[in-house]
Amino acid sequence: MEWINYHHLLYFWVVAKEGTVTRAAEVLRLRQPTVSEQLKTLENSLGEQLFDRSRRRLSLTDSGRLVYRYADEIFRLGQELQDTLAGRPSGRPAKLRVGVSDVVPKLILHRLLEPALRMEEPVQIVCREDKTERLLAELSVSDLDLVLADSPLGGQARVRAFNHLLGECGVTFFAVDKLAKAHRREFPASLDNAPLLLPTDNTLLRRSLEHWFDAIGVRPRVIGEFEDSALLKQFGQHGEGIFAGPSAVEAEIIDQCGVRVVGRTDRIVERFYAITVERRIKHPAVRAISDAAHDGIFG
Repeated sequence: MEWINYHHLLYFWVVAKEGTVTRAAEVLRLRQPTVSEQLKTLENSLGEQLFDRSRRRLSLTDSGRLVYRYADEIFRLGQELQDTLAGRPSGRPAKLRVGVSDVVPKLILHRLLEPALRMEEPVQIVCREDKTERLLAELSVSDLDLVLADSPLGGQARVRAFNHLLGECGVTFFAVDKLAKAHRREFPASLDNAPLLLPTDNTLLRRSLEHWFDAIGVRPRVIGEFEDSALLKQFGQHGEGIFAGPSAVEAEIIDQCGVRVVGRTDRIVERFYAITVERRIKHPAVRAISDAAHDGIFG
């Protein structure tokens, strides 16, 4: 059986945390050549390059990020062991690392993730927001436990992962009281030439909205396009235009933004997915999120 040299792993872990061999050597109270030599020995024993040395500040390779995650867990467990033996509190919440697609509305995200915080065993949520493609790359090297997105992983994707549909809902249109009253009657025909705030054209919701507008023969007046759904709602809250949001969180949008319902449609469907490397969800927190979504949010 092959064993990892944990001294070498510790040196790697400190270098990764400090960013340079020089700083790590100071923390470890070792000579810089000693740390560099032990890092090289660890890389040779693992058969993987852990650092990209082409830049002034060391950066982790994909393999390095995977090894760092395990090393971080190993040394945190070691600290917990010492705390336990010393009679200090050692309980720490498990971490749930979530990649959040930047096009998913924040109110939906809170509703989706909240069940993980209500579990009997405490869970600490670590959220990373980015483009879906970059999050899937992190998922593939185990930097994330799941990715929440508004569209499934396509068949052409290079990442081996699985889609879990959390739920779907229609779309509600919102506006401040004055705009809502002016455009509520004869909805959706009343959206013709109405001031609209839309998501940017790289989003699934924008494409769905445009197809629906074409189908019902209306042409809204686009006041602004926004990549950030929270910023879009801020403009809507200040009366700049009508905006769309998931019907599943209609009450929350009304309460948070102080707006009124202009109208609703089920012909536009928003879907939300948990993407994991597991064909069947095993992570307890991810399972809690999935069960709550099916039974409550979209049930």
